[in-house]
Amino acid sequence: MPMGMREDVRAVFERDPAARHWFEVVTTSPGLHAIWLHRINHRLWRWNFKWLARFLAMFARFLTGIEIHPGAKIGRRFFIDHGMGVVIGETAEIGDDCTLYHGVTLGGTTWNPGKRHPTLQDRVVVGAGAKVLGPIVVGEGARIGSNAVVTRAVPAHATALGIPARFMQKGNADPEFEVEKRRAQMHEKAGFDLYALGDDMPDPIAKSIHAILDQLSAVDEKMHRIGTHLCEVNPRYCEETLPALDGVQLMGDLGEIPFQSDVPEEPVIASAEQTQSDSSEPRS
Repeated sequence: MPMGMREDVRAVFERDPAARHWFEVVTTSPGLHAIWLHRINHRLWRWNFKWLARFLAMFARFLTGIEIHPGAKIGRRFFIDHGMGVVIGETAEIGDDCTLYHGVTLGGTTWNPGKRHPTLQDRVVVGAGAKVLGPIVVGEGARIGSNAVVTRAVPAHATALGIPARFMQKGNADPEFEVEKRRAQMHEKAGFDLYALGDDMPDPIAKSIHAILDQLSAVDEKMHRIGTHLCEVNPRYCEETLPALDGVQLMGDLGEIPFQSDVPEEPVIASAEQTQSDSSEPRS
């Protein structure tokens, strides 16, 4: 077995705890088969046998459920776990020791020719279902969370999460994460969920509430600074506390209306006297 194929098999044993024997890995690992077939197809692509390369790539997709364009550049010890639904575009570049899980897409965002797919540097891990789109660079050692949608460059050793993805680093958070953190703190301070939509839903009311929360956060921070200086002048100001808000105060009567299903219907039973009085009334 050539050295490159031995490295690929060794990478499976290092990153897949289900691997038990080399023969089982070589004969039953779809990710391994997809990589080996791609290395053949990529050489054919470089030798200008483009139709044959695309045809064999289609066969590899049928066999493994993994679609890798023959033009994609893949480094050493690349590992695809499970692999079903993985799509790697033509101008994608993948460094050494990278790992992709099932459902990952390394796709483009334009129909223009040229570089339109992402570049993954060494030791990048992309979680299941994640989409990395456009000619962006994912830095060395970065991690992409499951189901994240990444459309901008990710720094080295950062973790990208969410839709759209925002990244976190040791000692350095994405500014957009700080905005979301302040909004979450305002939600907690208010004492109830301001809306039943996700933060990234394209709803105009949700966007308006986001703007209000940002403004309240800025005002709250400024008042805190003013209060700190006032406490230095007169400690009495530190003893004053603001009243807490609850859902009933903010939502009015809507906070007290029970669900219709929670209110049992009581049967209306007329008394004998009421029945008698009703029968004695003259009818027109």
